[in-house]
Amino acid sequence: MKSLVFLTMITGLFVSCNLSPKQITYGTDACHYCNMNIVDSHHASQIVTSKGKAYKYDAIECMLNSIGDEFKNTEVSLYLTADFNQPGQLTDATQAWYLISDQISSPMGANLSAFKDEKFAQQAMEKFTGKIFSWEEIQNHLK
Repeated sequence: MKSLVFLTMITGLFVSCNLSPKQITYGTDACHYCNMNIVDSHHASQIVTSKGKAYKYDAIECMLNSIGDEFKNTEVSLYLTADFNQPGQLTDATQAWYLISDQISSPMGANLSAFKDEKFAQQAMEKFTGKIFSWEEIQNHLK
């Protein structure tokens, strides 16, 4: 009987610690970093910690600033960003490619957009001009 109770408790812990993105309610949810309402589904982003806590952002640059400030000593399981070509669809930010283009405004003014892969970032750069960055490069660029 004790082992059944223990097994139930352990299962409950794993189920309650869900390491998945949380739904962003556009127009209602506030950015964790700047506290503005999240309204732009092209530029939203999210961090999910190893404990399952989700932090939502209105702009990629807010998430990147938060990483450098608040999350440098926190174990993060997921870095997510909206794919510019699929508004509202979150993709792995560490695998995404980033375009800074004066022709694409982002909520906080960095003109920063994310793309699921490099091919789509290249296509957007040809259309809008700008400069492409990898995950590591964009973090260094915005420091």
